[in-house]
Amino acid sequence: MKKHKTLIIQIVLFLVTVVVTTFAGMEWVTGRSVLIEGFDWELLGKGFLWYAFPFLGFLTVHEFGHYFMAKWRKVKVTLPYYIPMWIPGISFGTMGALIRIKEEIKTKINYFDIGVAGPLAGFVAAFGFLAYGYANLPDKDFVFDIHPEYEQFGENYGEYAYQPIYAENAFGEVDSTQVIEVSSFKLGDSILSNWIKDTFADEKLLPHPNELAHYPFILAGFLGLFFTALNLMPIGQLDGGHILFSLIGEKNFNKVSPILFTCFVFFAGLGFYKVHELQELFYKEGFSALWNFLIYVLAIYVCFSRVTKSIKTNLIIALSVILLQFCVSYLFPNVEGYSGFLAFSVLIGRFLGIYHPPVIDKKPLNMTRVIVGWISLLIFILCFSPYPFY
Repeated sequence: MKKHKTLIIQIVLFLVTVVVTTFAGMEWVTGRSVLIEGFDWELLGKGFLWYAFPFLGFLTVHEFGHYFMAKWRKVKVTLPYYIPMWIPGISFGTMGALIRIKEEIKTKINYFDIGVAGPLAGFVAAFGFLAYGYANLPDKDFVFDIHPEYEQFGENYGEYAYQPIYAENAFGEVDSTQVIEVSSFKLGDSILSNWIKDTFADEKLLPHPNELAHYPFILAGFLGLFFTALNLMPIGQLDGGHILFSLIGEKNFNKVSPILFTCFVFFAGLGFYKVHELQELFYKEGFSALWNFLIYVLAIYVCFSRVTKSIKTNLIIALSVILLQFCVSYLFPNVEGYSGFLAFSVLIGRFLGIYHPPVIDKKPLNMTRVIVGWISLLIFILCFSPYPFY
């Protein structure tokens, strides 16, 4: 009975995820909220075929890579649990999917095989979807269907559409000190995504970079490569952590992983607060600014709250990272990290953990697995985008 109940939950979650991811696809294709535009069968089909299918296809291939490898290695595992999340106008429709290992994994080989199978399978799918998206770009008029106001500028709309807009003062005069930001959502770059674009895209059909998110196959493929990179980060119990643990052993891994994690947190918060701006910020916003700063300090502490068993030591590490961020931002004020990684840092540091559980059977990997392992970590480097969305 419990098994059937679990299966029903998994099926319902999958179906709900398909629906809301299709809605998200409709919004990315049109640039407008489904709640405002209303329901349209043709647009629904585009949302599913152009976005939900490739994005959920990538997620499904990734998760079933883990699933079938676990079955092959005779490790008890659940079917994937899909996680629907649709916030009208600003979401991708899902937070991903996960499977649950139902027993302790006792060998390095099992950790490696199960850990590497998902990212490699998902990588192939994401690569294919992104290459297809760039190889089948529509005419440039596609952008004008989304932004009719750009049509007046012709193919050179990028030179005019994203210029800053200045507010007017009480006398109806333009105030050059009050800038109204032009909203846009730009996909970042990775070594591999740039290579795919340069190799498969017709340069004459490429839109302005600010509009690539409206090309659903490209968006889905880019997300696939990005989430593959996140999974392959060689930290803790991420897939990349399982791989590196199996390659270099428990002792070495539990030294390397905290260092890599510290670098990641440092980059995530770099420039979030800058020394030369703090005084002005506190002067303008007062207690509110101080409160927000303390929340930031708490978030960094939470990231390191499980590094050691000593609260004092963990606090010293967190404050040291913040101090180093201040020093770098003072010396190089234009250098910034990507604050979007802070939430992921908290997830790793507090919940997933930065260390790897030990195994009973420490039999080393054979040469084939070693080669596959290092190739997978190379894929992490090729797919990782330090500024994925801006």
